[in-house]
Amino acid sequence: MRLITSLAGLGLLAAAAPALADPTDPPPAITVTGNIAIVSDYRLRGVSQSDTKPAIQGGITVAHKSGLYAGIWGSNLAGWGTFGGPNLELDGIVGFKHQLFKGTADVGLTWYNYPGGATLTDYVEFYGKYSGTKGPVTLTGSVYYAPPQRALANYSNTPFSRQQLYDNLYLASDAAVGIPKTPFTLKGHLGYSVGNPGLGPNGTSVAPTGKYWDYGIGSDVTWRNLTFNISYVGTDISAADAARLAPQFTRGQNGRGSISNGTAVLSLTAAF
Repeated sequence: MRLITSLAGLGLLAAAAPALADPTDPPPAITVTGNIAIVSDYRLRGVSQSDTKPAIQGGITVAHKSGLYAGIWGSNLAGWGTFGGPNLELDGIVGFKHQLFKGTADVGLTWYNYPGGATLTDYVEFYGKYSGTKGPVTLTGSVYYAPPQRALANYSNTPFSRQQLYDNLYLASDAAVGIPKTPFTLKGHLGYSVGNPGLGPNGTSVAPTGKYWDYGIGSDVTWRNLTFNISYVGTDISAADAARLAPQFTRGQNGRGSISNGTAVLSLTAAF
């Protein structure tokens, strides 16, 4: 993001009009981008992290022309397990993105951090993505892997729980189709999780029930730097499987349904 600043000394100096960028200039060595969003429900891989209630989210990324980048992203939380503190997720991200063949490869890691909350909640996950575009269609395949860590251990109150460490694997495919001459982009998502079949030390799990599918279908509408999205998001987690994770997995923790039930999710994002 190139910033142009003009200064006027308390009216004593006239502010000069900013010079237009020369299209022949080389791209800047470092770019800074960010966004802030309001969502009706923070869904992570189909499961609500905000007790099916709204959340405010935002992030910022600093990228070098070599392809290296780093960023932070945050959101409020509620209802899923016991994170404690301010019930805040604040993730650190580092990665490398590069053109490969006719697409883009992206590898890196995310540190999921819950500042001020309960111990044994933070964990690290590696990822690899590859995306390609043909006309208005963009396809992306992703692999996420979290190695065995204490935050992913099985602390469930079952005979099979011995606080043993678990890893977690998540596979995802995404498609986006822009409708020519309109601001609309149709989107589809399908993901599969494999991990801890119980609950972690604070009543959470990256892969509730051990194995499950999540999906989403929706559309973006973009105007200038604003994007509105409406999607239907859900999982194949059955009512019986969700009941095994009660009360942590119960909406409002009072028996009013599961936080993995399918629902419409609305979001408004401003990019800068």
